Amino acid sequence: MPSTAALGFQAGIGVVGLLAIFLFGIPVQYDGLSFGSVVLWGVAGSVATYVVIMMLTWLPGRLRDSLESQLEQLHRFACEYSWSVLVALAVFAGVGEELLFRGAIQGWLAQHTHDAVAIVAASVLFGMVHYLSFTYFLLATGLGVVLGVAYALTDSLLLVMVWHGVYDMIALYCLRRFPEWFGVRVG
Repeated sequence: MPSTAALGFQAGIGVVGLLAIFLFGIPVQYDGLSFGSVVLWGVAGSVATYVVIMMLTWLPGRLRDSLESQLEQLHRFACEYSWSVLVALAVFAGVGEELLFRGAIQGWLAQHTHDAVAIVAASVLFGMVHYLSFTYFLLATGLGVVLGVAYALTDSLLLVMVWHGVYDMIALYCLRRFPEWFGVRVG
């Protein structure tokens, strides 16, 4: 996929999220965290999340085996673009997907149901959009739950945007630079 199409797609997700927030009057609150705290917690959360997911891929057995082809596919994806495009994709994904899944979907559902229902539903939809396999769906859904809980606890959409964007940057960098960490054979 050309880089302009990939960037446009990610930007489009953000536009859809923003439109939904405005059209449905979904409150997006910012409850008192300083910008420095948001960045610190977002980066710390992304690093911790990445370490946990990376460790899961190191476990021998079905999980690693079922992720092998997805990790190879993601490695090829990361190698397809320049570093500047990968950084832009990570930023657009962090901002756009969090506007849509946490801001619009979780925000709207939280107005009409319980927070737990909103978090789970938004996370399952997040997992479905990232579906490469059932195992990858479960990992993406789990990441969605973590981001959803962080948003519910902090009321900071910016925090989960930073968390998601930095996580994607770390994942793309490591998959491209150190594919052997994930059992990806480069040949």
